[in-house]
Amino acid sequence: MRDNDSVEPVEPKKLLRLNGTYYLRGLWMPRELIAIAPRKAIIREYEEPPLKPKQVRIKSRLSAEKHGTSLTLYRGLSPFSTKTLDKKLGVFVDRPTGKGGYGGFPLRLGNMTVGVVTAVGDAVEGLKVGDRVYGYLPIRETHVVDEDRVSLAPPGLSDEDLVCIDPAVVSLMAVREGHVRVGDKVAIFGLGAIGLMTVQMARISGATCIVGVEPIDKRRRLAEEYGADLTLNPYECDAGLEIKKRFGGVDVAIDTSGSYRALHQAIRATSYGGTIVPVSWYHGEARGLNLGEEWHFNRQIMVSGARVESEPYRDYPRWDRKRVYDTVIELFRRGAITSRGLLHPIVKFDEAADAYRMIDEKPEEAIKLAVIYD
Repeated sequence: MRDNDSVEPVEPKKLLRLNGTYYLRGLWMPRELIAIAPRKAIIREYEEPPLKPKQVRIKSRLSAEKHGTSLTLYRGLSPFSTKTLDKKLGVFVDRPTGKGGYGGFPLRLGNMTVGVVTAVGDAVEGLKVGDRVYGYLPIRETHVVDEDRVSLAPPGLSDEDLVCIDPAVVSLMAVREGHVRVGDKVAIFGLGAIGLMTVQMARISGATCIVGVEPIDKRRRLAEEYGADLTLNPYECDAGLEIKKRFGGVDVAIDTSGSYRALHQAIRATSYGGTIVPVSWYHGEARGLNLGEEWHFNRQIMVSGARVESEPYRDYPRWDRKRVYDTVIELFRRGAITSRGLLHPIVKFDEAADAYRMIDEKPEEAIKLAVIYD
């Protein structure tokens, strides 16, 4: 979902519930997954708008969610729930009473979608009916969007690869912003989709020691398959201390967990003068993060803004958003990185609302939710 996406409010009297799915009464239309309130996911029908000259209509094949960012919004815990970002000043300010915006409800759910073009507007030049395309599109059966909202799927990349481009570009940014170099020791805290991709990016960047820290067993196992030399369960050990004892600390620690306690452990695991890269979108008070301990004494560097959207980058103009995406696509094409094992669970669209509640309430059963369409 993009920052400027919006959803029309739901009028309950117009909804008919059937087998857990909400339909607009009297019509049969395409459906979408939305949250109508914090932690309240439903499937509802929507009316497709007419096609404008520079728009395309797309039938979805595969969608995937971005658990960290989207679940923060879904739970109503993001700063956007009550504030707005003044882009000119770069600060959050209170949102005027009664004014909606990004992060409000109803909220479309989903991060990336792969689909097939079924119709094109008269002025569309770069796409045609039958093209396989992908982009930042929510979990819904069809899409009518401007041509530049999607990209033509490159040959050699599967649908699964395409919906994993997002975690791949974030992990590439994390490794580049942390300046991971040949021979470095790297610790990655949080082994969701972004963390698992970061394991792969650190390995191909030349790291000779990679430690993954994650409480969920299936994620630790996958990290080891991807090249992690050691994985630790933070509920079973003092991860920061263990990394210091075994390796003398790491050169770079990357936190993708969204947990302040994990960020604190990342600081503890990092050597004197080392670098910490917080990738996650944190929320709420920083409980468990104590900057008066190792952070105060070990002269470390913390790099913020490891977001693809945070342009210009530190390596600009040599590196811009296009180069980041082109690099990830080439890495997939060469087989240097893989999406194998990342998409779990994969559910049918009719099961999407229940699956969304599951990834919220039982994160140990998931890595990255994917939705397939009939």
